[in-house]
Amino acid sequence: MKQIILPIVGTMVFVILVGFFISNPGKYIKNQPSENKQKIIKVKDIEISVEISDTSEERSKGLSNRKSLNEKEGMFFIFEKKDEKPVFWMKDMLIPIDIIWINDNKIVQIDRNIKVPDKNTSESSLTKYSPQIPIDYVLEVNSGFSDKYQLNVNDVVDLSAI
Repeated sequence: MKQIILPIVGTMVFVILVGFFISNPGKYIKNQPSENKQKIIKVKDIEISVEISDTSEERSKGLSNRKSLNEKEGMFFIFEKKDEKPVFWMKDMLIPIDIIWINDNKIVQIDRNIKVPDKNTSESSLTKYSPQIPIDYVLEVNSGFSDKYQLNVNDVVDLSAI
C-alpha cells in the first residue's frame, strides 16, 4: 500500500508547487525587471525610463546580454553608500552604451560611445571604466544618447521619482 500512496502524494505535491510557481512567475524569476524597479528620471527636460539596479547582483549583471534598449531607456545604478568609485566593464555586453556618472544630482562625467568588446576578449583584457571623482549614481543609456540630447557635465539630474 505504501508503495502506491507515497508516489501519488509526492506527485500531487510536485504538481501543486509547479502550479504555484507558474501562477507567480515574477516573484521567482529575476531575469525580468519588476514594475517597481522601473522609474522615471529626468536629465535636463528629458524623461528617461530606467530599470533600477540596486543590489550587488543586479549591479554586477547590469545590461549584460541585453540585445537592445529603447531610445529613452536605461539602467540606473544605486549604491549602498554615496561617494563611491565603482569600476564598470563591458562583460557580456551586446549593445554599445554611454556611461553617465552622477554626483549630488549633477552629471560629473560622461564616457561616450563605449563599444561592445570583441567576443574573443578575455575578462582580464576588458577595458575598465571608473569615474574620476566619487559618485552617487550611474546611468547607462544607448551609445550616442548623450550627444543626441546634448548632455554635458554639470547638467542637473532630477531623481525625485526614485
